[in-house]
Amino acid sequence: MKMTDITKAARKVLPLGYCGAVIVAAGSASRMGGIDKVMAELDGEPMICRTVRAFQECDAIKEIVIVTRGDLIMPISDLCRGYSKVKAVVAGGSSRQESVSMGLNALSDKVKLAAIQDGARPLVTWQLIDRVVRAAHTYGAAAPAVPVKDTIKVVAGGVVDRTPDRKTLQAVQTPQVFDFDMIRGALKKAKEDEAEVTDDCSAVERLGMSVKIVEGDERNIKVTTPMDLKIAKMLLEELK
Repeated sequence: MKMTDITKAARKVLPLGYCGAVIVAAGSASRMGGIDKVMAELDGEPMICRTVRAFQECDAIKEIVIVTRGDLIMPISDLCRGYSKVKAVVAGGSSRQESVSMGLNALSDKVKLAAIQDGARPLVTWQLIDRVVRAAHTYGAAAPAVPVKDTIKVVAGGVVDRTPDRKTLQAVQTPQVFDFDMIRGALKKAKEDEAEVTDDCSAVERLGMSVKIVEGDERNIKVTTPMDLKIAKMLLEELK
């Protein structure tokens, strides 16, 4: 067995690093037609409650910070009083990158791994969270993803530039989990370079670091539009 294989095997049996979660719910919901998506009702409760509960129920997660808009700090704080792992509800910044950084800053000094989750993915399960945290413990960075079903076109100037091989494409979800120092450094570097990153993995990737992809869940959708909310409600009905 190679030394690198021995090292990886040893890391797998070590206790999981202390993992804190940052749940980002600071967006403007501009595509929701006036609906405040994180507070939108889903199966009789605000969507954010379902997202937080999955992290509360996951043994791999030790503490939770929620990042939201200033006007939602008190309402979300009230909703989360029953979740013992929620340590803080803090105001976000002008961009998702800034909001994630603020959430990371609010985690305790114990944190070795950081899980970053979209607040608007209310169908995430504790099993998926656990799977990604364990992968990040071994590889340093991990994210769930599902294969792309549609053919994807790269478009430039309104015409097709090229068609990537669909077999190589996957749609990445959250939570995305990282070594704490790695993700803080990657986000700091992106800010210094004025680089826009579409997700947290991108911040790590641009520094040449690898992200382990683990099996995602097709039900772990992100609610961005009113149609997404209807789909989430239908998926919940199927789970009952």
